[in-house]
Amino acid sequence: MDSEIEGRAAPEAGSRPSTEGGPPAAGTRRPLDLLLAPFWNASERRPRALFRLVGLAAVMAGLRLATRPLARALAFEEPWTAFAFGLRALLLALVFAAGVWIAARLFDRRPMGDFGLRPSRAFWADFGFGLLLGTLLMTLAFGIEYAAGWVRVTAVLQDDPSGLPFAVAFLAPLLLFVGVGFYEELVTRGYLLRVLAEGLNFERLGPRAALVASLLLTSALFGWGHHSNDNATLVSSVNIALAGAFLALPYLLTGRLALSIGLHITWNLFQGPVYGFPVSGTTVRGAQVLAIEQGGPEAWTGGAFGPEGGLLCLLLLLLGSAMVVGWVRWREGRVGWCEALALPPARPAPPAPQASLPAAPLPA
Repeated sequence: MDSEIEGRAAPEAGSRPSTEGGPPAAGTRRPLDLLLAPFWNASERRPRALFRLVGLAAVMAGLRLATRPLARALAFEEPWTAFAFGLRALLLALVFAAGVWIAARLFDRRPMGDFGLRPSRAFWADFGFGLLLGTLLMTLAFGIEYAAGWVRVTAVLQDDPSGLPFAVAFLAPLLLFVGVGFYEELVTRGYLLRVLAEGLNFERLGPRAALVASLLLTSALFGWGHHSNDNATLVSSVNIALAGAFLALPYLLTGRLALSIGLHITWNLFQGPVYGFPVSGTTVRGAQVLAIEQGGPEAWTGGAFGPEGGLLCLLLLLLGSAMVVGWVRWREGRVGWCEALALPPARPAPPAPQASLPAAPLPA
């Protein structure tokens, strides 16, 4: 595809190709520089990609430890147990946001907005379209299964067994999926994909190939991260990995995370609390708009894992990808890789030397 729209693929003023591929020739380096070269990128004045990821992990571990008492305080008794999951997801979203912000400042030497969270009119338009797209795709999944006789509706506006009012009980999974949609996209797509792309941007590889390699790695990691879920299968893990690539597509085309976050939120929300399917193998607690009885061929429906475990998911991902590309083309006028995601942060260009003024003539 063509380079990124509106010149975003081109290096910014003062930026340069990544030097993660290795240090300069040994003859130009001091012994200490040679010793630190595997860990420290002297030209970019920051740790190399692998150690930036290690730094993020250390920061996250520290923040999780610091907020553990608060997380324990959110272990509510019935009938508020479901709310604990939602509030913990929001707490985790705040922890991950703080962790990425700290890592961005300390290790990456770039602002938080460089990881796809720079609010603008385009950002909020993407977010709204993402919410709509996740809703449409899961509605299509339910419609196909209902029309095929693979699912039967057993109740409408089913209350939570806790006895809480429907609107109150439905708020619990809503909070859960808002938190999950935000922190999974920020960490997996926003931070991890970008840092890996920078680290893989060797001179012989180039930014596009680095982005493709990073996409494959992060998508595989996303699939592997769900392989131990309840009712997981090989097909479900592959589908989740492909879903990771689908969620990364808007980020790769625009450099913005908004569409991915909105899509992730409503994909899960309408899959579980609205249409009654399991979400990635888990039955979500809380009120449900529709309660269903699942039937049909598990190869297509995903069975107890939910739609993400069946072949129907592949059709949703293909259609969703086409709609994302169409949205970007309509909004931006062109479609192309955001190659800037594989470039190091811009550094101010050195000031141009001032031309010397002609000497004033001496008085007669």
